Amino acid sequence: MIVLPAIDLKDQNCVRLIKGAFDTVHTVAQSPLTAAQEFVDAGAKWLHVVDLDGAKTGTPHHARLIGHIVCECALKVEVGGGVRNMQTIQEYLQNGVQRVILGSAAVQNPVFAKEALHAFGERIAIGIDAKNGLVATSGWVETSGIEYRDLARQMEDWGAKTLIFTDISKDGTLQGPNFAQLSALQKAVSCQIIASGGIHNLDDIAALKQMGLYGAICGKSIYEGTLNLKEALMLAEETTC
Repeated sequence: MIVLPAIDLKDQNCVRLIKGAFDTVHTVAQSPLTAAQEFVDAGAKWLHVVDLDGAKTGTPHHARLIGHIVCECALKVEVGGGVRNMQTIQEYLQNGVQRVILGSAAVQNPVFAKEALHAFGERIAIGIDAKNGLVATSGWVETSGIEYRDLARQMEDWGAKTLIFTDISKDGTLQGPNFAQLSALQKAVSCQIIASGGIHNLDDIAALKQMGLYGAICGKSIYEGTLNLKEALMLAEETTC
């Protein structure tokens, strides 16, 4: 299993939210580049980056900063937030991003999502963020009527290989991920699944690994010290690319 430390970007800063609420934003690192380098020093190979401003507005706000992170840090970077067209995907990939995440676009513009999956294959991940089992969009401020497993099945039919699943009620709470929904998602599709939201400590990493998940995204737990990234990477025995 791979462990992906997370950097959420707002106004050029490295921040965290609680349950996706923008009024809970607080800075958690000196700078995004500093945080990324600390992850490298701990042994991380992957980095999960979300452009929060982009997710809310539908337009990337931090492409240049993300480009600096890619250039300066020896990490495979996956990026989400504000990706709404093919040009944005192409620019990210050309600038060294390993994987681009489609979240809201998968719901709001399925034709684009299908086109992107066809054109870029495994370089596209689908982010499925759920409130009470229903997919949320636009920086988690809107909720669709689509059940998270239904969206996952549709994306798999269109060629998605990697899904990133977040139970929004768990995000930033350090209460553990939603194991029940992750298990249900595993049974619904054969895609690689990355768990996101709520991971607290090494016990959560061990449980996710035991489930056979592809990856786990860790943010607040690292910044608040409830999870030692180096120990998490060792426990996960990161061997999958």
